[in-house]
Amino acid sequence: MVEPPDINHVATANGPRDETDASGIKAWFVREVLPLEGMLLQFLSRSGRGRADIEDFRQDVYMRVCVAAQNEIPRQTKALLFTTARNLLIDRVRREQIVSIESVENLDFLNVAIEEPSPDRVLIAREELRRLHTALEKLPERDRKVIAMQKIEGLSIREIAIRTQMSERTVKRTLSEGFRALADLVLREPLDPRRTA
Repeated sequence: MVEPPDINHVATANGPRDETDASGIKAWFVREVLPLEGMLLQFLSRSGRGRADIEDFRQDVYMRVCVAAQNEIPRQTKALLFTTARNLLIDRVRREQIVSIESVENLDFLNVAIEEPSPDRVLIAREELRRLHTALEKLPERDRKVIAMQKIEGLSIREIAIRTQMSERTVKRTLSEGFRALADLVLREPLDPRRTA
């Protein structure tokens, strides 16, 4: 079991607090927060972080929860704990995605080889695209139109329903039937008709 964060340290960092406040927060932490530790660790482990990272996250979450409790002991401790953990994870992900200007400023000098697809991969991709296009052309016009609206134009089911004046249920059914027929056509067609002839 983890010791609660040093409440007195947290209190002095945010202004003078009396000893009764610190002991009240500590009692609340032990009574309300620590029993949730197993669920918190399980939640944090789903983030894909390493064990040491999870330990750091846990301590950061505990510190933030204790700071929040200084103003008022929360009534919904579990909600506060997991909201704090989620927000901390989001903040870390955002920070990790930020790339400094200095690191990308001189990319030309790094001589990093850009991985281009091999000629074989390009040929296979073109063949797959041709098969897909041929299969799409074989679909009924309504199915082809609805699939194109969703997959090429990126429209939602509601937007497709408005454009085509169909119900959302009909759009869903048309998409389902269209994708099923498309998959059947693509999988049935031989990879290269010249090889099977």
